[in-house]
Amino acid sequence: MHALAINMKKNFAISIVLLLACLVCSQNAIAEDCKHEGCRMNVVVTNNSLQDLSDVPVVISLKDCPDITCAVVEGSQAEAIPCQLDDLDKDGRNDELCFLVNVPARSATTVNVTLYNIIMCKSCLEKQHSIYPDRTYAEMVLRNPKVKEKNRHDIYLTELTADSRAGDTYTVQHHHGVAFENELITLRIYFDKRQTLDLYGKYHQGLELRETQFYTSEEQKKAGYGDDVLWVGNSFGLGALRGWDGEKPTMVEHVATRTQRILCQGPVRTIVEVEDRGWRQTQQDGTCSSNPINMTLRYTLYAGHRDIEVEARFNKPADKELFSTGIINVKGSEEFSDHEGLRGCWGTDWPASDTINWKRETVGLGIYVPVECCYRELDADKQNYGFIVKIDERSNTLRYHIAYTSANEDFGPKGKDAWFQWLRLWKDRLLTPVKVETKNFD
Repeated sequence: MHALAINMKKNFAISIVLLLACLVCSQNAIAEDCKHEGCRMNVVVTNNSLQDLSDVPVVISLKDCPDITCAVVEGSQAEAIPCQLDDLDKDGRNDELCFLVNVPARSATTVNVTLYNIIMCKSCLEKQHSIYPDRTYAEMVLRNPKVKEKNRHDIYLTELTADSRAGDTYTVQHHHGVAFENELITLRIYFDKRQTLDLYGKYHQGLELRETQFYTSEEQKKAGYGDDVLWVGNSFGLGALRGWDGEKPTMVEHVATRTQRILCQGPVRTIVEVEDRGWRQTQQDGTCSSNPINMTLRYTLYAGHRDIEVEARFNKPADKELFSTGIINVKGSEEFSDHEGLRGCWGTDWPASDTINWKRETVGLGIYVPVECCYRELDADKQNYGFIVKIDERSNTLRYHIAYTSANEDFGPKGKDAWFQWLRLWKDRLLTPVKVETKNFD
């Protein structure tokens, strides 16, 4: 990376970044310990759709820019745009830069990106991620037997693996699996063979998981915090990926190891993964496949979004395999489907067996499976609105999208018709992605 000739404007921007990153450092530490090199690019984001788009994710690969430790993203008026650098493969180097922009319909937005290879002092490194306020959060927590309050457990992890000898892994983690959120939604993924996504509904926008840990106290409920809003049982919940034995969905059991991990969280996005190594799918006769595969499920949630991108990757060609996914058939729900990969429902049910201390909850659920991964839409049954799905042979991956809303929200779609209309517009947005171009890379 060559040294950057810095004009007065860029010198001021760098000074601000370094000042924020080095709040606990003395002036001598900044001058003596912090050095930087950098490169610049202009990024043009074009929206060709008829919808105004807000919080549009822009992801820039850093494969050609090794050792980037800091970034400045500026709008057309030199305003600072929150951004996030993520080391997704955990090799100690950042792999991607991510930021969010607003782009009106039929228009383009240009931002300026400067990437820095800053050699920071120890205190700078500790503070570099605190420049922008977090809009996403994720946590994995082991139960602490010394803690009595259900929202005060404190054994935090970023990764956990159980092998085939493990018993009931559902009870290992405090809220039964990795949990993640943004201002709009909060979810958890069960750490067992179901790998179901369970839902938390908010009344008001904001991050709540750190305070409630998915178990809202009575005091927090009175203060307006949300709570669990869905009973999932053995259903798909919201878009769990399962096997398919030729007649019915099968659980993700018979694995050598099962792992959950948090890849990143911050002002722009959170990404969590579920990895099943040595998975031998259950076949129609009840035996296990002799061809084990490794499957990694990546869930990406951006700030300001109520939809999640799901990507399944495999360690070997899986074009001969079929899988299943879908959404729970909420008791008494009404279904929506365009029979081209988009499916949803709106319904009301108890979220727990305790009908005294819980109230009935109304939710809207949605799933979109692109045509290249949609093998067949299944008839609705008592548990699910499901799909048989397959991989995209070109990439050996399977990608689909899920979304939900709680009727408790003071900021979301109001009622069944509004939710089904949201699903239609959501699919339109997914099918008309923005175009991202980088220019003047030096």
